[in-house]
Amino acid sequence: MIEITDRIRLDPREIEETFVRASGPGGQNVNKVSTAVQLRFDLRNSPSLPAYVRERAEQLAGKRLTKEGVLVFTAARFRTQERNREDAVDRLVELLKQACERPTYRRPTRPTRASKQRRLDAKTKRASIKKLRRGAPDE
Repeated sequence: MIEITDRIRLDPREIEETFVRASGPGGQNVNKVSTAVQLRFDLRNSPSLPAYVRERAEQLAGKRLTKEGVLVFTAARFRTQERNREDAVDRLVELLKQACERPTYRRPTRPTRASKQRRLDAKTKRASIKKLRRGAPDE
C-alpha cells in the first residue's frame, strides 16, 4: 500500500505504469532502452480517496488530468526505470497530499479607525510636499 496520509492509502493495483523511450541526451542508450515512465491513476473512480480529496486533486492537477479523470505523470529525469518509477509515484503522492490539506479561507476584515487615520495623514503630508514644489504664481 502507498501511504498518502495516516488515514489514506492507495492500492498499487490502481496505478498503471507504461515505459516509453525518453527524449533528450543519453547517446545510444536513449534509442534502445525505454526508461521513461508514464504513470496513470484513475482519480475519479478511485475507491481509496474521499470525495473532498478527489475534488481538490482535480483542481490541483491542471494539464495532468484527462477528460476522463485520469491523472497522467511522465517521469524521465533519471536514466533508470526504477528511479523514474519512484519519481512518478512520489509526484502522485505529493499531489494527493496537497489535496488532503483543506485551504484556509480568508475572513473578510475591515480596516481599523487608526489605520484609516494613518492613511489620511500620509495623504495630507504628501499633498503638502507637492504643494510646496509648485512655484509662486506669476502676476
